Amino acid sequence: MLKIALAAATALAVASPALATGKYTCNTPKASWKTTEALTQHLVKQGWQVRKAKVDGGCYEVYGTTPEGDRVEAYFDPASFEKLYVARRGQVLFKKGS
Repeated sequence: MLKIALAAATALAVASPALATGKYTCNTPKASWKTTEALTQHLVKQGWQVRKAKVDGGCYEVYGTTPEGDRVEAYFDPASFEKLYVARRGQVLFKKGS
């Protein structure tokens, strides 16, 4: 019984980093990624205030405030910094291809 629980916990721990929120997924090869620090600098130059930047679904997920003053969650391509998805309190403000 303990072995089964340990195996299940290990499987979840191994799988967890691959899980994403499902809001957006990127398939950019990791070798071409720029740093989150470079993304933060890029966004600040555009007038954003960045509270947090992290990897989610192979994209860079940013929590911050847009130049227009909206507090948002946004996704960017980790190599090009192309804006892919922006939402405010569940309302989608921008989605690439929409």
